[in-house]
Amino acid sequence: MIKNYLRDRAYLYSQKYALSPNRNYYFFGGIGGDCTNFISQCVYAGCEEKNMNYKPNGWYYIDVNNRAPSWTSVNSFREFILSNKEKGPFGKLDKIENLQIGDIIQLKKNGVFFHTLFISEININQILVCAHSDNSLNRNLNTYIFDEAIGIHIQGVYE
Repeated sequence: MIKNYLRDRAYLYSQKYALSPNRNYYFFGGIGGDCTNFISQCVYAGCEEKNMNYKPNGWYYIDVNNRAPSWTSVNSFREFILSNKEKGPFGKLDKIENLQIGDIIQLKKNGVFFHTLFISEININQILVCAHSDNSLNRNLNTYIFDEAIGIHIQGVYE
């Protein structure tokens, strides 16, 4: 069964923890970055049933030593979200202009995806994001340096 992705809950989480990380999760800043860990937390907050996917190629966080690569890795997160057909969130690639609050943007530079961002606000010609690694609350997407941005629209959550 498919449950709704609760964008308002994901948004509220992003606002609360963008600048001061949730102590219930390890902060990977300084040792590879915390961006995708933070995004996974935001998306998880928006999961109505709080379903993690504990399969080997799933999406889950138990503690710093027991988590899926997709919870903290830019590339693994994208692969999981775009291909998930079981428990947990799922999404599709979409144009940046079609995205909504609660959706995800990944940035690419020199052919490599390097950062994951949470959309917190959309205004005319302006997208604001929340992120970790360089902790940001409602930062303008245009202030990042990148070659390409891809959008991931979160469609729902498998129960």
